[in-house]
Amino acid sequence: MEEKSNKKSSYRIVTEVSEKIVSDWNRFVQAHPEGSVLQSWYAWQLFFRTKNFNPFFVACIDETDRMVGVLLAVLIREKSYIKSLFSARLVIYGGPLIESGNVYDKEIFRMMLASMIYKTSRTAIFTQFRALHDLSCYTEIFKENGFQWVPRINLLINTQNKEKIFSEMSSSRKRQIRKSLNNGAKVIQPNNIGQVRQFFDILQKLYRQKVRKPLPDWTFFEAFYFLIQKYNFGKYFLIEYKEKIIGGIMAPSLPAKTVFEWYVCGLDPEYKKEGIYPSVLATWAAIEYAHEQGSSVFDFMGVGKPNEPYGVRDFKLRFGGSIVNYGRFIRINNKLKYSIAEFGYNFLSWLKKV
Repeated sequence: MEEKSNKKSSYRIVTEVSEKIVSDWNRFVQAHPEGSVLQSWYAWQLFFRTKNFNPFFVACIDETDRMVGVLLAVLIREKSYIKSLFSARLVIYGGPLIESGNVYDKEIFRMMLASMIYKTSRTAIFTQFRALHDLSCYTEIFKENGFQWVPRINLLINTQNKEKIFSEMSSSRKRQIRKSLNNGAKVIQPNNIGQVRQFFDILQKLYRQKVRKPLPDWTFFEAFYFLIQKYNFGKYFLIEYKEKIIGGIMAPSLPAKTVFEWYVCGLDPEYKKEGIYPSVLATWAAIEYAHEQGSSVFDFMGVGKPNEPYGVRDFKLRFGGSIVNYGRFIRINNKLKYSIAEFGYNFLSWLKKV
């Protein structure tokens, strides 16, 4: 479907994913300075194949049929019917992407944002832009559309120089990597879906017992495995010890673009006595992969709120890197449902049942 603009710039909005759009979309994201796999057609495919996920795509096209803007979002619900009523949220990872140097960049964003709000605000309780680069130039447009900026910090590692990466890592992390390898742990890429399932089982237990945050359905991890066999947009790095998977990382990326730590886990407490640290080794494998494929950045995808204790941040900071605070832009679409959902989540967290 297309929506025409009355603006003198003659842009139009496209929301259907056609064969031509896919080709233009892939080229646009790969060429964009801030382009990432999380705003690509590959991510759309991943979301489309995941249970309880529903992707939404908006592109802006000029009068010559040239793509000048992309915005990919995903509507996420929880599994049960009752939870789904109070958990539907629209998340945008790393968008929007708008043609660099385009003098109509703000108009383009207004058009794409208006289209997305129109199509999703009745379904999503809230809409959340998780900024992976600086979006401050669009702050006024966000405000005009009911969004509020909230601080969230992230950790980025420059992966251009391998020696520098290792030198900035804490001595304990270096020691844990060496010990893990010397004591028989192996970094492998899975050759069957069963190995990915072992990784997922570890991750699911971690989220249920410690993280206590929603985890995507198994179909998300299954789809990623099969899609990366066909398309080059990331890797699984699993940690194998005595023919058993004891940890791993899911690391999506486009060639020579940012590598993301989307999900990582490991049975570190169980194997520490044997001198093996699977989550540390998995993270290092993905950082090393970023360097080897020509990426300049490894992105940890969030280390919490500034000035608040967060154990995950302490773990990640030992790998080195730089802290940034691009924050998030959030719009509450249904205040009543949002209040009920927030109360319920906080209450269940207090009971340690989430």
